Amino acid sequence: MKTATTRDQSKIQATTTATTSSSAEISKIGVTVVAFTAATIGLWAVANLFSGIINSGGPVNLVSSLFKAIGG
Repeated sequence: MKTATTRDQSKIQATTTATTSSSAEISKIGVTVVAFTAATIGLWAVANLFSGIINSGGPVNLVSSLFKAIGG
């Protein structure tokens, strides 16, 4: 004799809710501002270095002028 088997195939739903706190958003903005400021300062430093190389007559003269300034 055969017995009938039944399967319970109920659907399982997974729901996720994404909540972000205001402190996390403020932190993201803070990190962005600090990164932008660091990039701006870095680009300014590179521009000044190139300006110094050009004004001194080359990288060798820049380094020799640096040692002269330090040594007095």
